[in-house]
Amino acid sequence: MKPIVVMPDFFVDRIIRLRSKEQFFDALNEKARLGGGSIRGIPTANIKGGNATNIAYCLAKLGVRVSLFTVADELGAAILKQTFSRFGDMVSLLIAGGKHGSTTAFEFLDDKSGVNIMMSDVGEISDFGPDRVNSPEHLKIMSHSDAVVVVNWGSNSKGTELAEYTFRNSPRSLHFIDPADIETRKHEFRDSFRGIAGLTDVLSINECEYNSLAEVAGLGHLEFNAEDIGGVTANAAKQLAELINVSVDLHTRTGAAWSNGRESSFVHAIKVEVRTLTGAGDSWDSADIVGYLAGLDAHERLTFSNAAVSLYLRNQSSEPPTSTDLFDLLERIGV
Repeated sequence: MKPIVVMPDFFVDRIIRLRSKEQFFDALNEKARLGGGSIRGIPTANIKGGNATNIAYCLAKLGVRVSLFTVADELGAAILKQTFSRFGDMVSLLIAGGKHGSTTAFEFLDDKSGVNIMMSDVGEISDFGPDRVNSPEHLKIMSHSDAVVVVNWGSNSKGTELAEYTFRNSPRSLHFIDPADIETRKHEFRDSFRGIAGLTDVLSINECEYNSLAEVAGLGHLEFNAEDIGGVTANAAKQLAELINVSVDLHTRTGAAWSNGRESSFVHAIKVEVRTLTGAGDSWDSADIVGYLAGLDAHERLTFSNAAVSLYLRNQSSEPPTSTDLFDLLERIGV
């Protein structure tokens, strides 16, 4: 079994869970009125984070070989080694020395389907380019991989160069991009993606990223008050895929769609009680990648990915499912 290569980001995340934005602002205003002080009794969690690291971990939980390329200082490298030690030689860590990222994520679990807002210091992820993955060992790993996954373009000023370099050096691999939040760089992403579209197999985005890209691509926003939300979402994916000539996977809170610009498919999300949010998209992506490599058709792959993220969302410890967990759920819901 060949590995899946994932890059480039690793963050140390602190997650702060609150019922709503109103609860947060009321507590802040009250402390400010009193002249400052501590707000106690707030549930928090400290976890490994970053899109690439999360995807690598989710893939490893599904029993897939993974090679994670990232950057971290000595403490961060120790965290990574401890986190992935349970998987033995199924996971290879290729850690460049430098400053990893750190994030404080606020999760508001009672806001509609839940909202998470992240405040990040991206560290040296901001210039993670081809120079960090160009050794003979790196090139050998990429050229003998089943997939190369480049994520968090939005935080990396060299994201386009990284994708082009790694994709050109892995000609037989699946090439998968999830750019993360591109709102402040949406024009740049639109323009630069044209240069790597021919090397890219899959663009995976959520509804916020779709709307950012749609705004600069001349497409309509994806609205969630439509009666036929499945048809609207599938059509949105189809319009974008036709425009960029790359298959689009669009995962949203109501369901997930795929299109290659000609055909399209949509599968509704599995409703669950949401206990965690940060990293949900990474869990979805990991199952999606496995689905592609397993040769699942679009409907099967979207169902598989939706099932994976449903198990993640209801796990308060932000722990992704194993393949056994996932197949048990699919059997229970009759898929």
